[in-house]
Amino acid sequence: MRLKLLTLALALSAFPLAGHSEDLLDAYREARANDPVLSQAEATRLATGEGVTQARALMLPQLNGSFGLQQQSGSSSQSSLLSSDAGHSRTRSLSATLTQSIVDLSQWANLSAAKSQASSQDSAYEASLQNLYVRVTTAYFGVLTSQDALVFAKANEDAYKEAYDQADQRFKVGLSAVTDVYQAKSYYELAKAQTIAAQNTLNDAKEALTQITGKPVGDLKKLREDLPLTPPNPADPNAWVQAALQSNATIQSNQYTVQAAEHSIDAARAGHLPTLNASVTRGKSTEWLENGSRSSGYGNGQYGTTIGLSVNIPIFSGGATQSRVRQSIYQRDEAQDALESTRRQVVRDTLNYYRSVLAGISQVEANKASVDSGQKALEATRAGFDVGTQTMLNVLNAIQTLTQAESSYSQSRHQLVLDQLQLKQSAGSIDVKDMELVNAMLQ
Repeated sequence: MRLKLLTLALALSAFPLAGHSEDLLDAYREARANDPVLSQAEATRLATGEGVTQARALMLPQLNGSFGLQQQSGSSSQSSLLSSDAGHSRTRSLSATLTQSIVDLSQWANLSAAKSQASSQDSAYEASLQNLYVRVTTAYFGVLTSQDALVFAKANEDAYKEAYDQADQRFKVGLSAVTDVYQAKSYYELAKAQTIAAQNTLNDAKEALTQITGKPVGDLKKLREDLPLTPPNPADPNAWVQAALQSNATIQSNQYTVQAAEHSIDAARAGHLPTLNASVTRGKSTEWLENGSRSSGYGNGQYGTTIGLSVNIPIFSGGATQSRVRQSIYQRDEAQDALESTRRQVVRDTLNYYRSVLAGISQVEANKASVDSGQKALEATRAGFDVGTQTMLNVLNAIQTLTQAESSYSQSRHQLVLDQLQLKQSAGSIDVKDMELVNAMLQ
């Protein structure tokens, strides 16, 4: 009795292996804790957020202390009055100064720029988090697709081996020509090479998932057969585009970058404006001579307090201020161009994913019908070969056609789920609940 190896292999691949199998949420939790790309985005966000604290700190009171010790060779005019051989004079000073910026428009502009930069990185981190959902799912389904491809390759190899053995036996008893043996052996050897390539592809797919999760890949739950073929909701591509333009995290990040660049222009222009600062200094200075006697200068050794206001009026800085203004304008223009480029890319991606979901539904249905037809065609071709109405080459081609149909069916099912996630990512609406919905499709 001839076994239908391809059909049997496909059926077995639909059932999970014995024992615990890892699902998509398990992979996501490991990736959330170990993915270096997300960790890098988080570190960048935190580092940029510190810029707000630093910009605000320049507007708050600044307290500084100082201590100085000086020695002057020879006698000063005061020390010479005390002793003609007083020698060196020494001075010790101790003071604390409190300063407060009162008017400096560049500081306010820099603070606003820092806040916009922090908001930009917050959105960039959100984009990285949303991208993690897609990266994990892509890597996870990459393993599933490669596993199916290996199953099909092995089944293909077994089927060709069976055909080769059958052709060899028929040739030995004089029922077929040696040409059938050569054809079957050629297909069989090619199938063995394809199995080796499929195994290598699977190993690399597992490494791709490990690269994200930081953990070795075990048994994974597979996509169940009754995959829901749900079209996008709303069923209007323009509605998805409008949602993307408003909610896409990458667009929002670029918008905040443009705002930060605008504030940087204001900060650069404020370099032409006067600044006003207030200060309070309290300290004392003590002077003594080399022979140990103290100078009799006014206030020597006593604390004194100085209160003052200072106005700084920029007059000319060699053109540096004007250059900084021009530089800031160019950087703003660059940020605006980057924003427009991102908007156009998001519109394109959103429309592409929307169409891909619709096309993917049709492809899954068509590929499923192709598998059913391929199985029936193989059975009929084998039956015809047994009675002499079909050639060995027809049988080999029927096996190859069925394998290609099964592979296309597996790929289209996995790709449909990915297209649905990427559509939501482009629209800025993807979250962990979408991962849970995909995980519910596994078994």
